[in-house]
Amino acid sequence: MQHSGVGGHFLRRGRATILSFALFGAIAAVPLACPLPAYALTSPESFADLIDQVAPAVVQITAKQPAGNDETAQAPFQLPDELRNGPFRDFFEHHFGPGNGEGGESTPQGERAALGSGFIISGDGVIVTNNHVIGDAQKIAVTLKDGSEFPAKLLGSDEKTDLAVLKIDAGRTLPSVSWGNSDATRVGDWVVAVGNPFGLTGTVTAGIVSSRGRDLHAGPYDDFIQIDAPLNSGNSGGPLFDAAAHVIGVNTAIFTPNGGSIGIGFAIPSNIAEKIVAELQDKGSVERGWLGVAIQPVTPDVADSLALKKAEGALVATVTDDSPAKKAGLKQGDVIIGFDGKPVATPRDLSRMVAETTTGSEKSLTVWRDGHEKRINVDVGSMPKQVAENEPSHSGHGATPGGVELSALGLTLAPVDDATRSHYGLSQTANGAVIASVDANADAAEKGLRAGDVITRVNQQAVTSPSDVLEAVAKAKGAHRKSVLLLVERQGDQRFVAVTLATA
Repeated sequence: MQHSGVGGHFLRRGRATILSFALFGAIAAVPLACPLPAYALTSPESFADLIDQVAPAVVQITAKQPAGNDETAQAPFQLPDELRNGPFRDFFEHHFGPGNGEGGESTPQGERAALGSGFIISGDGVIVTNNHVIGDAQKIAVTLKDGSEFPAKLLGSDEKTDLAVLKIDAGRTLPSVSWGNSDATRVGDWVVAVGNPFGLTGTVTAGIVSSRGRDLHAGPYDDFIQIDAPLNSGNSGGPLFDAAAHVIGVNTAIFTPNGGSIGIGFAIPSNIAEKIVAELQDKGSVERGWLGVAIQPVTPDVADSLALKKAEGALVATVTDDSPAKKAGLKQGDVIIGFDGKPVATPRDLSRMVAETTTGSEKSLTVWRDGHEKRINVDVGSMPKQVAENEPSHSGHGATPGGVELSALGLTLAPVDDATRSHYGLSQTANGAVIASVDANADAAEKGLRAGDVITRVNQQAVTSPSDVLEAVAKAKGAHRKSVLLLVERQGDQRFVAVTLATA
């Protein structure tokens, strides 16, 4: 399965139907010991009045780029064998090209046209869509419900949230829709999606909110609304309405094994989109708050090694030099458990909170350090446009250096010296104890440790040799710790790894 910008194939329903019957049978065969209160479920008789109100504000986006550039095109549409020579062949080839189709129209000028959706948020022609719909298009056209087409100007786009804002001049006041409050949306609420799947303009689908706060691992700010209203290729950028005709989301992606809708779609919540769109209208880009820390999750093992009661927070792996975090006194190994008075449960929580903070403002951090909570004030900076990337380098020839066996961790350690620097390709600044081998059956192997990794700290204490590591581990065992927290360096990157102590 894959996540994608909404793109598609035909949906097969057979297996889903069988599954629903199987579930019905299981429920009918097992009586409830304690019957739940009965609720009268009501559904709207029709969405027609809502659609009459909002449909004129939904538009089709056509983004044209050179035919050789496939980066911004929707996922290719493959015409099924049973339809390739059937009565619908002309229709599909019109929208998706000859043969199997390629997810967009080809123009005589050698351009490729990717199709998507959008919606008008102000009468002067401001339009919201997805960034992946327009990509790096050379020309963007907007088609209104009445069929009139206008060239569009890109006011701004944001790759991290996959949003873009366009502007057209129609010479008249256009119908528009209003933002709603996505935070008030509950799982089970009715939703309506309007868009242009496969170029079929003004297509309406309905469903319910299936879940909230979904993280698709597409970016640090993922917080999607999951819906079961069908979405397909061409729905990207279209609006998701609540029952009051307010936009509560921007339809963006589907979860699919075949490219088509299986009833798992995702929309950017309006309470995120509205802020981003306003900033794109105003400045053309998004300025995000920045602390200057690399963070990672707090696992149960990490929490145990740090004497944290809950496996929550954001563990600081590195602190960038001359960053707001560095100036405020944050340290490697700190666990950020609160930001501006709000709890931080995961690194994603912290990333989103900081990103949404106005740059230059002072915020209070709640930090877990050395077994105690500590308050630190930090002046939130502006996220740099360029983030340096460390290129991995591999080296290693000759015999594996010997070392000291540490059975409690399933590791063999060696000192960082000229021999190990040469063998493992370590930098001249590397310092600590290098891992010479890892027991394949040990927790360290399961956690991803490998030969050539350098242990620089154990339970927040710096180590410069294998004997330092042995001493720190013995101390942890004496304190009846179940695990130790290692700071490990690999090819210039540092991360914390909690390793369970063997009970031999």
